[in-house]
Amino acid sequence: MKLTVTIHQARLGSKEFKVIRPAGPLVHAVLIDHDRHLGTYLDQDAAQRIGGLWRLAASSPRSLVHLPMRGNRGPSHALSEDGVRQLDLVLLHHSLQFAPSRWKEIRRRLGPGRLQTVTLPGPEHTDEAVIDHEARHYKENRDLFHQHLHAETLFMTGSAKVFGDTARHFFDVARNGPGYVPVHPSYPHFCTELHSDAGILGDAREIHIEYCDQWDA
Repeated sequence: MKLTVTIHQARLGSKEFKVIRPAGPLVHAVLIDHDRHLGTYLDQDAAQRIGGLWRLAASSPRSLVHLPMRGNRGPSHALSEDGVRQLDLVLLHHSLQFAPSRWKEIRRRLGPGRLQTVTLPGPEHTDEAVIDHEARHYKENRDLFHQHLHAETLFMTGSAKVFGDTARHFFDVARNGPGYVPVHPSYPHFCTELHSDAGILGDAREIHIEYCDQWDA
């Protein structure tokens, strides 16, 4: 698949940081802090593009992949709780050893960036059968997500492998969400999760990923 992004450079002190953003806004995408878990609500286009950005994070260990979403309007059912917080998202490789406390200053220094089209493996290359689910539960497993929250932004830190293995969740939403037929009133939308039982979460909360086709104007 081809994905158009903008590449930004920001210098902070003696260090220069590379930040990758989607070229166009992710209009129908919100990330919400529900306290005990996180919720991501997406339409087909946003799910497809975020799957690509998730893949890009796997292959870009020296970059911060920034998904601006916190100002978006969301589906009313997702925002019905009192005091919910909408967040931006940053994906980064653990080897970068980035301190989230530096993000606000870096974000302020970002210019318009330069357009670039990248070619990534498509969703058809995601093979669930080759994922070693048993190994994920070994105590030696280091392919885990860790999360930090700073400056209204969720930082998802992980290895190339865990980003590569979990991008399929977003592609599943893009592929199966639009044609989903509810079979039970408790499950009106197609959804999937990054959950603790999967052996991919270290110091991180579960993320509920839900397809939505009705958005507030």
